Amino acid sequence: MTKAILGPTFEEMLHPNKVDPATRQKAVKALKDAPLDPINLYNITWRGGDDKIKYEVLPNELTGVEAPIVVMYGRDFPTGAHKVGAAYSVLAEELVFERVDIEKHTVVWPSTGNYGIGGAWVGGRVGAKSIVVLPEGMSKERFERIETYGAQIIKTPGVESNVKEIYDKTWELKRDPDIRILNQFEVMGNYRFHYHVTGNTIVELAAVLKQEGVGAGRIAAYCSAMGSAGTIAAGDRLKQVWPDHKIVGLEPTQCPTLYNNGYGGHDIQGIGDKHVTWIHNVLNMDAIACLDDIECKKGLQALTSEAGMKVLMTRYGVPETKVKALSTIFGISGVCNVLGAIKTAKHYQFGKDDVIVTICTDAIDRYHSVMGDMARTYGAMDDARGMAYVEAIFHGAKTDWIKDGTPDMRRQWHSLKYYTWVEQQGKTVEELDAQKDPQWWIKHQQLVPEMDKRIADARRSGL
Repeated sequence: MTKAILGPTFEEMLHPNKVDPATRQKAVKALKDAPLDPINLYNITWRGGDDKIKYEVLPNELTGVEAPIVVMYGRDFPTGAHKVGAAYSVLAEELVFERVDIEKHTVVWPSTGNYGIGGAWVGGRVGAKSIVVLPEGMSKERFERIETYGAQIIKTPGVESNVKEIYDKTWELKRDPDIRILNQFEVMGNYRFHYHVTGNTIVELAAVLKQEGVGAGRIAAYCSAMGSAGTIAAGDRLKQVWPDHKIVGLEPTQCPTLYNNGYGGHDIQGIGDKHVTWIHNVLNMDAIACLDDIECKKGLQALTSEAGMKVLMTRYGVPETKVKALSTIFGISGVCNVLGAIKTAKHYQFGKDDVIVTICTDAIDRYHSVMGDMARTYGAMDDARGMAYVEAIFHGAKTDWIKDGTPDMRRQWHSLKYYTWVEQQGKTVEELDAQKDPQWWIKHQQLVPEMDKRIADARRSGL
């Protein structure tokens, strides 16, 4: 009988120094030399081989605000995006609870890109057959990466915000008894990865930053755009550590679902999926802010093009080493997160001790085709355009398109779940109402030790 390969526990993803040293050393080497080796499962972490957290403090010359904005980046995860962590966590939980048999079942990854890429990679490393379902309008680099990892692709109509079409296809696939749907929008393994691993990494980052003279040892706010709303779950952990902490969710202005029950298509790939996900604890969110997709793409041009990088160095005095580092860690949603952080700093009038943390999910390698389209549409980057983008998009970020999470507003956000999850996806009203109790979320948070024990036991026994 074929056995599944399992990798790290949640705690080992948080602290990879707890992995067997020989295994960890082999994994660090394989990340570059053998990226398809299953040992790379032990590289699912926010830390490098030196055990240091991967982050960048953004220069105030770029952000235009006094509050320090810090980004943790997912570029160095296997597959080049942090979504692989959610994909692994989800599949590992299904395996240890014996809901997936890799000899019998094909696993399906509903996605708009990075989760599907992560699922294709993880599935191949643990020995499972995979199908990725995603909209046909996503960047070509996404499809190429999934094919490289050996998964089957099913394309659904539409673009980023057309998730209903993905769900329709998964319901069709479910008719096959040998299909297992690993729905990132619904399964709590996604939530747990970010609550425990991402959240606690940020908690520890606060102390690291203080030692470097950045902030006062606390995180004032956490900003995250929502796709599956897995990443924003880190905020739940941060608010437990700092009760006055602000969790700010971000959406495209072209698809302002939580902001005003809106809808529409957009091109911030990975977010804004036109519904409120099951795993999103909206009752714990302090504000929602919206960003324009064109501004996010123009911001990415400014950070990654030669002309834009030159402007940052010569016109704004950003050190060359910092400019080059930033050029390698941003994708479109990462720029969206930074612009949201700038809005947050202005909205709450944060000062120099009020650190804001956000995430760069992936990097420019997934968006060369999009950047080519931008140059053809809006013109090639030059000094004048670079300065205009910095001044208008970064320095000029406004505090419009922000709504505070009043009690009434939070209840409204929660009620929006009804239309997807009860009317379409088979949840009951009782299940929906249960999420109003904070203990519902705490219960799921507290399952991490049990999951870790099951994963460790399965590794020892050869699942």
